[in-house]
Amino acid sequence: MRVLISGAGIAGPALALWLHRAGAEVTVVERTERPRPGGHAVDIRGVARGVVELMGLRERIREQQVDERGCALIDGRGRRLAELPVDAFGGEGIVAEIEIARGDLARILLDATSGQAGYRFGDRITALTQDRDGVDVTFAGGTSERYDLVVGADGVRSGVRGLAFGPDERYVRFLGAYSAYFSVPDPGDLDHWLLMYNAPGGRVANVRPERGGTANASLSFREPEPRFDRLSRAEEQRVLAERMSGAGWRVDELLAAMPGAGDFYFDSISQVRVDRWWRGRVVLLGDAGYCGSPLAGMGTSFGLVGAYVLAGELAEADGPEQAFAAYQDRMAAYVAGGMALPPGGISGFAPRSRAMIRLRALSMRMMTRWPSRQLLAKQFAKAEAITLRDYPALALPSR
Repeated sequence: MRVLISGAGIAGPALALWLHRAGAEVTVVERTERPRPGGHAVDIRGVARGVVELMGLRERIREQQVDERGCALIDGRGRRLAELPVDAFGGEGIVAEIEIARGDLARILLDATSGQAGYRFGDRITALTQDRDGVDVTFAGGTSERYDLVVGADGVRSGVRGLAFGPDERYVRFLGAYSAYFSVPDPGDLDHWLLMYNAPGGRVANVRPERGGTANASLSFREPEPRFDRLSRAEEQRVLAERMSGAGWRVDELLAAMPGAGDFYFDSISQVRVDRWWRGRVVLLGDAGYCGSPLAGMGTSFGLVGAYVLAGELAEADGPEQAFAAYQDRMAAYVAGGMALPPGGISGFAPRSRAMIRLRALSMRMMTRWPSRQLLAKQFAKAEAITLRDYPALALPSR
């Protein structure tokens, strides 16, 4: 089975690892010239922790995970208004037990599959033509090849989804805000905690620890319409500076450090909902097919668990469409639960008024008390809401 995967982030290389174990010939195409460095911390939650154990990568992840011990809501003077330690909900709260920079996790997966899959960086799919037996793929570089299957693991703005399923407008739901992430010098006072600051007007600033003498900054702002989706980096930074300047705390310092960050990333906060995740021999994985947004906190786990289930079903089914249907059937309830936003949604994350900011701090202080604890425990339990099948074809080869 020849499989082409579009996207060399998290889900794509994870699927490449599983498919190689199942005996497939795998190629991964990625439009960027090289793996994207840095990036915000991502968390591996619930059953996804079991998946990385099955991959044989838990120790490598442990070596590079971030020592992040909780989340603290602060005021403009840096005083802590509320805290939620990492162990408050068994490692499944706002900060999870396993936190790792996105770029570090992507590099671990790339290293683990570099001898198992062919990687084509700096290229992308421009056309797909499929029949009952396979898919003819045209690349931007000018070549054409035929594959048995094509997998879109290329994120919220999936090119594969656009070619095989239709335009973004059908599937991407804007939630009313934009966020940027970039590395900054470690301010020295984080003490291994994520610090979160709300400013009036629906503005949010986060700074969280990284490894190697840097920290990761996140700046977010409310916006009623999706106006900034296809801008140059300079335009993105200009918009961010206009919206966030003067917000207080250390926001202006973060903005001053922003132009020098080599890992700057800017995007809308959006969800992706696709009714059926496959069309013929083309199938979607992770954010390309089901994305709850950064607020839901399940994106990395969705990608890792989805890759395992998709590969397992492909290894056992009589044909691709049977495998794709089983993949969606097994994942459906898990994805539906994981798409749920935390209480208040975007308004809870980025309140506009000072009164609502005070209410947010009060709400966070109550998180570990009854009845809020019981309600939030159900919210965080979504990371466990799937039972993984044992797929013999995916077992780690014995040495």
